[in-house]
Amino acid sequence: MSLPIRILRRPAALAASVAALFATAVVPAAADGTEQVAMRFETAESFVMYNADQGAGAAPNSSFAVPVYVEPSKGGEPARNVRVVVDASGLKGIARLAHSDTCPVEGAVYTCDYGTLQNGDGESYTPLSLLGVDGVEPGDSGTVTYTATADNAPTITGTTRMTVGGPTLTAPGQEKGVSGLAPGKSANVTARLANNTRFPTKAGVALQVNVSEGVTLTALHSNCFYAGRAPTSAWCTFPTKAAAGAAYRTSAPLVYTVTPPGRLSGEVTYTWSSPSARPADHTVRGTGSPLTLVRTAAQNFDDTHGRLGITTTVQVDYRPVTATVRGRVGDTVKVRLGLEDLGPGRVLGEEDQGRFEVVPPDGTTVTSIPYVFEGDGGKWACERPEKPGGAFVCEIGSDRLYEARHEGGTTAIDFHIRIDRQVQGAEGTIRTYNPFDRTPANDVAVIPLDASPASPYRFSSHPWAWTAGALVLVVLAAAYLRRRRDAKPS
Repeated sequence: MSLPIRILRRPAALAASVAALFATAVVPAAADGTEQVAMRFETAESFVMYNADQGAGAAPNSSFAVPVYVEPSKGGEPARNVRVVVDASGLKGIARLAHSDTCPVEGAVYTCDYGTLQNGDGESYTPLSLLGVDGVEPGDSGTVTYTATADNAPTITGTTRMTVGGPTLTAPGQEKGVSGLAPGKSANVTARLANNTRFPTKAGVALQVNVSEGVTLTALHSNCFYAGRAPTSAWCTFPTKAAAGAAYRTSAPLVYTVTPPGRLSGEVTYTWSSPSARPADHTVRGTGSPLTLVRTAAQNFDDTHGRLGITTTVQVDYRPVTATVRGRVGDTVKVRLGLEDLGPGRVLGEEDQGRFEVVPPDGTTVTSIPYVFEGDGGKWACERPEKPGGAFVCEIGSDRLYEARHEGGTTAIDFHIRIDRQVQGAEGTIRTYNPFDRTPANDVAVIPLDASPASPYRFSSHPWAWTAGALVLVVLAAAYLRRRRDAKPS
């Protein structure tokens, strides 16, 4: 069983690169029964560096990792001053070594300082950056050797067979999507491939199929292994040696079903490879008729995947949350506007969460829509219109609405609206939208204006009003003083 590991440099995700089997080197406890610090490697037994048809044009591959673990022991002693020396001289002629900042290098020998590793813990470096070379064939290989030493643990060694893979098999990319698939209902897609290289697939072909959460694969073929009894992933092998320049399709389509109660959307993806090792978690073998490959007309596919989007019948019904703009002319009032999520589905992951759009009533001005996010905030939670009379657009997935957002509930925020004048019968509108709302009848509501005349005691902020007011006060004061003088006896 693997021990915990801290990755100092995260390898790139290359699924075809790492074999399912691991080479281990373990030192047993001392003969006298005392606990001894012991290390082990858990490195790939074989590793695909690049595909032969890519040659010198292959992108750098820095994903080969060399993990070192300290075996758990009762004493809990760490391994001190761990150092790993990686000798890549066996790759001459099948790969080039690019510059790497991970570990110091001299020639083709890398020295990595892993430091002190705690008991039951581990560390991993990716010292090599591998480049392709021209003139190689699929299956060409070399060996990388690595040795780990420590001040207080026996030396361990390990090797990995580094191979040239290929040929690169391509897929059509985005397939035509499926819409309106109800929970419990099935649909299918026929997987297609092209071998647009000069190499045939000597070891046959492998197909990897994955479906997103809320979808399961329901046709279980005997030449496929599945990840569980209600699988979302399949790995199928074909003995067919795909000829150079040829294209193929599966003899039967891949069948998938939306699992009740159902998600709003989903996806089916598939990739082809040769050769490929079966993923360790694909342990359930299908019992149905085997899939085969049928040759078709040549295809100019240039994508690594086939992808098919699914839209289900599950909806997320939004309806507006509205209120009346009520106050006197000159007032700035708070009006809470937004939407209510009626479900029954839920927008998840990277799905579009939708928005609401607000057009304020005539005779009013939106002065701000304050928001708070992670202790900070701003004046405008929604995008302002470019022209007067346009809509304020409030994106539900925006960080500015994060504090106001309530999935499956009400998302609303205060609009600060100034009432500029009375407009008989004036109404604004609020409209909700999301791509999964299939009940348009309740998407729009009005925002009424109920404006009263300005208060007679309201002081205007305009300069002339203040000037006039001051003159009135001066005149009244002068009249009062004159009356007092006239009232004094002579």
